[in-house]
Amino acid sequence: MIATTPPDWAVYAIGDIHGRHDLLAEMSERIIDDARRRQAAYRQVVYLGDYVSRGIDSRRVINRILTSPLVGFSQVFLKGNHEDSLLRFLEGDFDAARFWFEHEGMDALTHYGVSPLDSGARDDADLARLRERFVAAIPLEHLNFFRSLQCAHRAGGYFFVHAGIRPGVPLERQSAVDCIWMREAFLASKADHGCVVVHGHNITEQPVVRHNRIGIDTGAYRTGTLTCLVLDGATRTFLQT
Repeated sequence: MIATTPPDWAVYAIGDIHGRHDLLAEMSERIIDDARRRQAAYRQVVYLGDYVSRGIDSRRVINRILTSPLVGFSQVFLKGNHEDSLLRFLEGDFDAARFWFEHEGMDALTHYGVSPLDSGARDDADLARLRERFVAAIPLEHLNFFRSLQCAHRAGGYFFVHAGIRPGVPLERQSAVDCIWMREAFLASKADHGCVVVHGHNITEQPVVRHNRIGIDTGAYRTGTLTCLVLDGATRTFLQT
């Protein structure tokens, strides 16, 4: 069975942005131009998460999302593992913070004006001080945005998550952790998941299209290629910066 969007829907799924506000601005214009050429009455944009860390400026990405919504589109914002790590750090989970900082999480703090620890130390006292500075620097509207992020979204025959799902578990029973963090078991699975899963999280040179999943993280922060999957009825096309 071929996956389709709901009748008269066009869905645009944007992969991992990671601080590239410049590419997000360019992609937004491409989406608007593409939508003008389509007959769909309902238009939706799904952001697959990982807005922050790496890239040029995480703060400007969130500012753009909050202040420049795409007019005429409904918007769905999913949580990536970097947003999950950010929130866990703010909640005082320093083990999560250490892992995040090993994967360029400190970039997000610097984009909010929080300088890294001079010593590079990562003991709890250092991280507590760093957390206090981050709490003071992050705007409330940004914090509320991070807290509002969804873990999954379904539209017709497509299921959208940041990372993946656990094969063999019904879609309605997928855990938030798996939707945000899953990798190897999902990527290797040839199972029919009941929907085509659209995801980011795993960087590839070009989008990956399988019978059960479509991966669209093309490493925008380092390649300059931000990918958007366009779903319109039974058709699939891609927009790229």
